[in-house]
Amino acid sequence: MKTFKLLSLTSLILCVPLLADEGHHHDEMTVQQLGTVHFPVSCAASVQKPFERGVALLHSFWYEEAKKEFEQVAKDDPSCAMAHWGVAMSLWHQLWNEPDAATLKTGRKEIKKAKSLHPETDRERNYIAAADKFYAKGKHEHRARAEAYSKAMETMYQRYPDDREAAAFYGLSLLASEPEKDKDFVKRKKAGSVLEKVFAEEPDHPGVAHYLIHSYDTPQLAALGLPAARRYAKIAPAAPQHALAHFCPAWAMAG
Repeated sequence: MKTFKLLSLTSLILCVPLLADEGHHHDEMTVQQLGTVHFPVSCAASVQKPFERGVALLHSFWYEEAKKEFEQVAKDDPSCAMAHWGVAMSLWHQLWNEPDAATLKTGRKEIKKAKSLHPETDRERNYIAAADKFYAKGKHEHRARAEAYSKAMETMYQRYPDDREAAAFYGLSLLASEPEKDKDFVKRKKAGSVLEKVFAEEPDHPGVAHYLIHSYDTPQLAALGLPAARRYAKIAPAAPQHALAHFCPAWAMAG
């Protein structure tokens, strides 16, 4: 009973802002309200900040706008391989749905284009190669694609321990490849472990806070998500309604 009361309290704290602003939509947001990230790439200096805005949009699941941002980066710097990586990542809504054949084909073209531009650094090539694991040609089941991508991001996470973007995207990949009906929450807990370390070092990172909320988006783990939810509301003030929406299931309202 104590656990139920704690979860109900947690739910109320998290859900009240959402209920007060349930009419808030993505088209009312501004990029400045979505937080910032530091993701250096070997593209033209003029597109560095727009590229990072695109990544910040990815972190808040504002995929349509992220895609537009990366497409503009590709126009402004046609040699920027990572812009095409960004477009491909915008097409895969990792916690929302499974891409259909047409989407996979489009993503595959973007990754092929990224490779053809021969990115200058190993780190960038590794990001593109990881995405390629998901978009690889063949009749692979969605979960197999997601698992292959997650394993590649685990390698990235280990290879570049100071790259907080790698840690953030690895944490998300664990959630995206979670088996159905995993009563032990193995991947959620692993994602939480990875992300909590970064959260302690960089509490203003929008992706880390957001993905922590999703890591704990279950009644059994909900209380662990309070610090990240509160922080995310400050980091990306336009986006928490989305995050909280995923953290307020029916059991919360009933509690």
